[in-house]
Amino acid sequence: MMTLMAIFFPSLSFLLRGKLLTALLCLILQITLIGWIPAAIWAVLSLENSRADRRNAKLIKAVKAK
Repeated sequence: MMTLMAIFFPSLSFLLRGKLLTALLCLILQITLIGWIPAAIWAVLSLENSRADRRNAKLIKAVKAK
């Protein structure tokens, strides 16, 4: 669900994750039709990196607990 939002509303995706300046920069980029594609790609990649960071933090915490 969040990935679809990152594709169709890239700046909103950043805004909901608390990245205000990034959301503003993405909004400026997505205002143009040509800039929409890079903005959507940027939002999806950022979302996936955020998910990977959370996953890695969880794994590190589990390894340290042993």
